[in-house]
Amino acid sequence: MKVTTLQPSTGPAHHSSAPAEQARQLRVASHSHIKGLGLSETGEALSTGSGFIGQAQAREACGVVVDLIRLRKFSGRGLLLAGPPGTGKTALAMAISHELGTKVPFRILVASEVYSAEVKKTEVLAENFRRAIGIRVKETKEVYEGELTELTPTEAPNPLSGYGKTISHVVIGLKTVKGTKQLRLDPGVYEAIMKERIVVGDVVYIEQNTGAVKRVGRSDAYATEFDLESETYVPLPKGDVHKRKELVQDLNLHDLDAANARPQGGQDIMSVMGQLVKGRRTEVTDKLRAEVNKVVKGYVDQGVAEIVPGVLFIDEVHMLDIECFSYLSRALESPMAPHVIFATNRGVTLVRGTDDITSAHGMPSDLLDRCLIVKTEPYSRNEIKRVLEVRAVVEGLSVSEEALDKLADEGNNSSLRYALQLLSPAAILAGVAGRTEILPEDVSETHDLFLDAKRSARGLEDWGNATTN
Repeated sequence: MKVTTLQPSTGPAHHSSAPAEQARQLRVASHSHIKGLGLSETGEALSTGSGFIGQAQAREACGVVVDLIRLRKFSGRGLLLAGPPGTGKTALAMAISHELGTKVPFRILVASEVYSAEVKKTEVLAENFRRAIGIRVKETKEVYEGELTELTPTEAPNPLSGYGKTISHVVIGLKTVKGTKQLRLDPGVYEAIMKERIVVGDVVYIEQNTGAVKRVGRSDAYATEFDLESETYVPLPKGDVHKRKELVQDLNLHDLDAANARPQGGQDIMSVMGQLVKGRRTEVTDKLRAEVNKVVKGYVDQGVAEIVPGVLFIDEVHMLDIECFSYLSRALESPMAPHVIFATNRGVTLVRGTDDITSAHGMPSDLLDRCLIVKTEPYSRNEIKRVLEVRAVVEGLSVSEEALDKLADEGNNSSLRYALQLLSPAAILAGVAGRTEILPEDVSETHDLFLDAKRSARGLEDWGNATTN
């Protein structure tokens, strides 16, 4: 089997956001206000830190886990976030992702996603495990870089036809601060130059091995050519025209698996990335994964690549069945395993896929023994109000103090999610009334229009009793 290788503080809620800030916030998601765990330097939870309100003990516990992950001492263990719905389990996982940084892979999987008509359950889990393991590859490329001073294509008779001519090669001249150089390159380079609309005077970057061409910008020597021009001017490159450049590429193990499942193209890292074609999902064999692991290990030993264990977050883990739990127990012991975070809102319940096995959180006891368990608590009224203040700022809404109190009461009586969902509809009703600020009457009207889960269930129960009688 041939494996593709790699060449070596939010403000008060009643102040609306500035228009420029609102323009930058194109879409506000459920956890847009979460920027981290909000811990002090000593690891203690701040009252309002990084957009996170409440759950002080859970945040401090997750801070310890983040330190373990950074020290790479969390391998083979899982973190289980257990608590009632709407208590911030997903928010904690997102905060852990922010704390680890963008360079650490973070993969979110909802347990119901493993039940696919195309591939096996264990294959879906294996794929997500591989996506959560990053590889940082240092690649050295030989490139030509400089200002284009000459572009001369050379034509020759077409050998396949007696008519017309074809380009046999192209002669280009490149200039840097250190000197100039004339190159004779493949006709494919000329086609790439024409495709990028590169002309004499542009600063270009040409890869020697692949022939890839990139336009960096216009040489700043032509900056005064036009009085008004929307052009990017760049200085003349320093050093020689021909140079070596070290590039760092971040990918994951699944990228290599997918590239080798359909091998085509070259052998360098850009060819690998170009092979990630879309199509019907196919299973990757364990033999191929073992070969990829062997190649990656070789590059790690040579110092060319670095393994970056990421985080796999499995939400609603109680939806997995006994087969998936068995696979997870084995996968956690693998030397190439990521850090796994589970979340569930179930107590003692039946393990899915069995008839008589009940366990805490719907997980087998042997897998629970591998986990550190963090409990999340329901929010108090004051915490609900502070979360609403943060969300109002994130969504660019102006809310009066009385309306905030009413929303906090609604959240305390029903759920935090219900109170958060009332914010945007209340803002629309305020706009219809010609106001920019949400008032208590807007909250009351929204509350009448949209039911919470308890009132909805009560209404259906009353209807059922009425029809029965």
